[in-house]
Amino acid sequence: MVELTECCLVKVPALPEPTGFPENNGYCGRTDAGSTRIRSVRTQFVHKLEKQGDDMATDLAKIAKERKLEYFLISFVDYFGVLRAKLVPASAIAGMQKNGAGFAAFAAWLDSTPADPDMLVIPDADSLVILPWKPEVGWLAGDCWMDGAEMTDTPRVMLKNQLNKATKLGYRMKTGVEAEFFLLTPDGSDLSDPLDTQGKPCYDQSALMRRYDVITEICDSMTALGWGPYQNDHEDANGQFEMNWDYDDALKTADRHVFFKFMTRTIAESHGVRATFMPKPFASLTGNGCHAHVSLWDKTGRKNLFYDPKGELGLSGLAYNFLAGVLQNAAAMCSVWNPSVNSYKRINAPVTSSGATWSPNSIAYGGNNRSTMVRIPDAGRIELRLMDGAANPYLLQAGILVAGLDGINNKRDPGKRIDFNLYTEGHKVRGLRKLPLNLLDAVRLTDKDKNLRNGFGDSFIDSYVRLKNRQWNDYAGSLSQWERDNTLDC
Repeated sequence: MVELTECCLVKVPALPEPTGFPENNGYCGRTDAGSTRIRSVRTQFVHKLEKQGDDMATDLAKIAKERKLEYFLISFVDYFGVLRAKLVPASAIAGMQKNGAGFAAFAAWLDSTPADPDMLVIPDADSLVILPWKPEVGWLAGDCWMDGAEMTDTPRVMLKNQLNKATKLGYRMKTGVEAEFFLLTPDGSDLSDPLDTQGKPCYDQSALMRRYDVITEICDSMTALGWGPYQNDHEDANGQFEMNWDYDDALKTADRHVFFKFMTRTIAESHGVRATFMPKPFASLTGNGCHAHVSLWDKTGRKNLFYDPKGELGLSGLAYNFLAGVLQNAAAMCSVWNPSVNSYKRINAPVTSSGATWSPNSIAYGGNNRSTMVRIPDAGRIELRLMDGAANPYLLQAGILVAGLDGINNKRDPGKRIDFNLYTEGHKVRGLRKLPLNLLDAVRLTDKDKNLRNGFGDSFIDSYVRLKNRQWNDYAGSLSQWERDNTLDC
């Protein structure tokens, strides 16, 4: 749970309109990211990381020689958000960059069969990240191909195509995410810190500092990678943390989100604990959200089209149309933004031990109001609070664009904002739409929604629904301890 200044998507000066990215000017309440200390144990490989960015050459074989890389992880993410990869020696990367690494698509959560030909994952050289904890290895996000054509329904390609649609309309989406996580014992059964017991543990300094080694290693790694991390905190649940880094173009944010989850789990394991992004690992505690901060810019990325100093709360009419599209499509988008069975134990949840779930229970927007599904924390951006830790980083961003562009294209009106506590007074609002109660209901809404079919395409929706129904049936076929406790002696 971050403060007003987090992940700012636009600086709001006294008079002139913002025209581009802030340059470490402190408006986010942070200092220059370059001033963050890198502990000496990691300085030996920082020089390998500091030049990663737009100036990186695209010849991966050349980069391997220059950076003394020995291996590459060529990766892709399937529908269920699972990160898959092959470990490729540097001596073979030139061929892999040209032809791709071969995978059997059916072996992942993709709508394929064993009879299909090889799926080739072609790495995106611009996504290269050198592992801070293993600097001889480079990680690459890849795009999936089959039979000589991009697989348009795979998550990263889907996001790229949605971004291309926006570009043709003159828009460039920039986003930041807040990927909350718990630190647990290695078997996942309990919190890793037995002293983390406060009733309201949010921002607990002592609990934060007891996990100093884990949190700072992750933060120092992000600094070395050039992500611009600017704050870390203990979150609202015992054992829960959040780390924030700078917003960027949506594809770059999605790639970093994927890598952040991998990096956090890996570094946590090295410290003898387990990181989980599971939406609701403990019934009595606040769940893991993955809030997204969003704004649309012009093609150059210099003018924030959501910002209007004369607009209500500093938002333009375009921003309100976009926001209205998110509201309009939220229920049908739940199976994408809240994609697990466990997700629905976070939204519509009873009050947690801290006093609030901090997750939405209805479809509404407000100003700086954390009880609503969409918050307007500052001029020029909106915060979407529905998404959780199980969301596929690429489909999360693609879904935002599908919903938002629907709002713009149809000039949707979000209606009046809500500035009171929906958790306690929501029952007083007439016609307040509710979120689906479980994954099956959410998948059914996705399946029949015309806006999502127009945005994602019938092929993707059919495939996604088919796999999600299979997942639901697998869950429904299992027996829980609750059923035994309450039915054994019926």
